[in-house]
Amino acid sequence: MKKYIVELIGTFFLVFTVGVCVVSPNVGAIAPIAIGSVLMVMIYAGGHISGGHYNPAVTVAVALRGRLPMVDVLGYIIAQVIGACLAAGAVYYLKGANQLVDSAAPVYGIGKIALVEFLFTFALAYVVLNVATAKANAGNSFYGAAIGFTVAAGAIAVGPISGAAFNPAVATGCMILGLIPAGNFLAYIAAQLAAGAVAAAIFRILNPEDK
Repeated sequence: MKKYIVELIGTFFLVFTVGVCVVSPNVGAIAPIAIGSVLMVMIYAGGHISGGHYNPAVTVAVALRGRLPMVDVLGYIIAQVIGACLAAGAVYYLKGANQLVDSAAPVYGIGKIALVEFLFTFALAYVVLNVATAKANAGNSFYGAAIGFTVAAGAIAVGPISGAAFNPAVATGCMILGLIPAGNFLAYIAAQLAAGAVAAAIFRILNPEDK
């Protein structure tokens, strides 16, 4: 239960930061830094308890890599989604419907959106597996920064295309807030979870001795 509570808290602050930054016009270009930073500090805060996933795609990757018992996967994902929903509610309460961005008509097609979500979710999961679960990097102090900066880089690079969710929990919160179209939601989730699974497969191929 401690692990699930940590996952809920970390996901809450990640999604809350995403929501507030996106609907705050004065944040602008520094939003990716704020989002990457809050992910980094929440990973450092909770990594020793739960691993600091805060992302169902990362949970899938870590489980398939063999560093999370399969019996914990559903509990992690439920905690993450609950945290995302609570964060969306908090953003809605603070900002109100009149300040929320309506993304019902995305500029880019679903194929391009799915592609960039897959690529940077893969990058995120790949980095997590290598810096936070690989035996060769055990006990390092840079894992949180590496993961946070991966998200920040992705948000800067492809944020205008997909909104840079890279995370089914973030996508859930953004859908609730109207920041991504509901009709595209399943494409986000499928691309992100597939990316996590592929990252785990690549890690295992590249590190066959790291069981």
